[in-house]
Amino acid sequence: MTGRTVQRTRLAYAPRKTAAENAGLAPMSLRTAHFVMPAGVDDPAAPSGGNAYDRRICLDLPGFGWQIARHPVLGRWPRPDIGARDGLARALRDLPDGTVVLLDGLVACGVPEIVVPEAGRLRLAVLVHLPLGDETGLDPAVAAALDTRERAVLRAAGAVIATSDWAARRLVSHHGLAPDRVHVAAPGADIAPLAPGTDGVSRLLCVAAVTPRKGQHRLVEALAAVRDLPWTCRCVGGLGHDPAYVAGLRRLIARYGLADRLRLTGPLSGAGLDAAYAAADLLVLTSCAETYGMAVTEALARGIPVLATDVGGLPEAVGRAPDGGVPGILVPPEDPAALAAELRGWFGEPGVRRRLKAAARGRRAALGGWAATARGLAGVLQRLPAPAPPGTAA
Repeated sequence: MTGRTVQRTRLAYAPRKTAAENAGLAPMSLRTAHFVMPAGVDDPAAPSGGNAYDRRICLDLPGFGWQIARHPVLGRWPRPDIGARDGLARALRDLPDGTVVLLDGLVACGVPEIVVPEAGRLRLAVLVHLPLGDETGLDPAVAAALDTRERAVLRAAGAVIATSDWAARRLVSHHGLAPDRVHVAAPGADIAPLAPGTDGVSRLLCVAAVTPRKGQHRLVEALAAVRDLPWTCRCVGGLGHDPAYVAGLRRLIARYGLADRLRLTGPLSGAGLDAAYAAADLLVLTSCAETYGMAVTEALARGIPVLATDVGGLPEAVGRAPDGGVPGILVPPEDPAALAAELRGWFGEPGVRRRLKAAARGRRAALGGWAATARGLAGVLQRLPAPAPPGTAA
């Protein structure tokens, strides 16, 4: 699993403006947590929700008592070569006994032979952005092997952190984990200016790495079924995770004659991503699996309604406005006909558009910030059990 999703627009506060200060909390003395993460987490050419999450909590955790020592490890995780494995083993081996360590699950969960022995002397927490076996397109035998390896790591860790309630339930049931060891720290969202959109209806935006799990081929099929409508669509996201899938998607777009209306822009960040959101009238996301869906809250933070698949944590990300209004439409995955039908409704029913836009603006005002994410993670790190003394019976 190398493809994570979603780019973030603003990844840092001003140097002296921490999340805790934004929340009105007093400064405090800092403890140190060591964060082991993929080396590509800062690569602007490979943006993803997991990478954005990792970067953001490094910035915000100091406001809640934890300075972060970053340990980026090279490798094609979760199935690294021997050099990458040695690098991870060395990074953990060099930490003193009792050290608090936060491990990105992409790095940790595929190598129990490296991580599990260290659980006896380090205080380990594993942050799971996506269960390894849930990546789309894996051979069943490969998925089962990854499940087994992940299960060993998560059972050995002092705490497991999921990014949605759905993901926490999934980890508990799938891996037989004690519920009180699995904690939720959902991604935050930065409220942004309301998106003016284009004409209020026709500009569609998909923000996701172009991979089978994100299901852009189903989006193309749905759009082909409504080619009589005056839509345009931009697919913003990394193109390097699965070149074969990208090539097949381009062929599909050409086959349906949509190349002049549907663009694969590659990754965007900063002002370019802001501009893409500002021009959007509707966010569309056709994932086959999703633990949360940060693109959804990025859109809602700008008052943009959402049309997405009803999978994993996406319903949580869509959520409800304070008045109970739902700011999006959820359709079954792998069902382009259902997606096309909802697009016809979006174009043809002004009342539906008004209702969704009003709910999106209400949801925007109620979105949780990153301070809540950092506060929750800080509490998990604080409560990590100390390793048993040498010779103590399990």
